[in-house]
Amino acid sequence: MTGISDKVKRIIFVIAGTLFLIIGLIGIIIPVLPTTPFLLLAAACYIRGSKRIHNWMINNSLFGDFVKNYLERKGITIRQKITSLLFLWLTITISIYYLIDSFPIIILLFVIAIAVSVHILRIRTL
Repeated sequence: MTGISDKVKRIIFVIAGTLFLIIGLIGIIIPVLPTTPFLLLAAACYIRGSKRIHNWMINNSLFGDFVKNYLERKGITIRQKITSLLFLWLTITISIYYLIDSFPIIILLFVIAIAVSVHILRIRTL
């Protein structure tokens, strides 16, 4: 981003961070869309674009502790693990039962659910 003023760079980072945050929040609801990478991308953009917005994100009651603990490699609570796994498998099951007719897509969703479950279980427990 050479040749672009610092103010424009910060605005671009804030816009990108906001888009990543929105996608991450959608990922909380849609099981195939990962939440954590988008929240981490949002945090990375916000730290370069606006310290104030970054601090808001890190201190947010909905996802702030999760992002902060993940970034600091502290881990997540057992409650967050259980909630994540329950919500993941519930939404995958509902999606398969009500929305998906294609057997290869059902298999793909199960593979994704298993991979995400393994990832969640491998994160250090607080």
